[in-house]
Amino acid sequence: MAARLFPAVKFVIKGSLAGAAVYVAYDQGLLGSGTQGAEALKKAQEALPPAIQEWTSYIGWELPPTPKLDFSPSDSWNKGVQTVMSALSVAPTRACEYTVEGWKYVKDLVK
Repeated sequence: MAARLFPAVKFVIKGSLAGAAVYVAYDQGLLGSGTQGAEALKKAQEALPPAIQEWTSYIGWELPPTPKLDFSPSDSWNKGVQTVMSALSVAPTRACEYTVEGWKYVKDLVK
C-alpha cells in the first residue's frame, strides 16, 4: 500500500511547489509586462542584500559585499530585438550576394 502511495504523494508535493512558484511569480509581477518585471527586479535588488546580511549574521558566516550591477532588462531586450530585426532585414540582400559568389565559385571550378 505504501509503495503505491509514495509516488502519488511525491507528485502532489512537486505539483504544489511548482504551483506555489508560479503563483509567487505572478503575484510579484514577473509574468506581466516588461515594466512590471523591471519593477520586480528593483524590489528584489533592494530587499535581498539586507535579508542575506541578516541570515549570514544569524548563521555566523561572513560574505563579501555584493557588487553593484547597473542592468536594465528592457534595454537588453530591446537591443536583442533590434539586432534580430536588423539581421532579418539584411538577409535577402546577403542571400543574393552569397548566391552570386557561389555561382562565381562554381563557374571558376568548372573552367
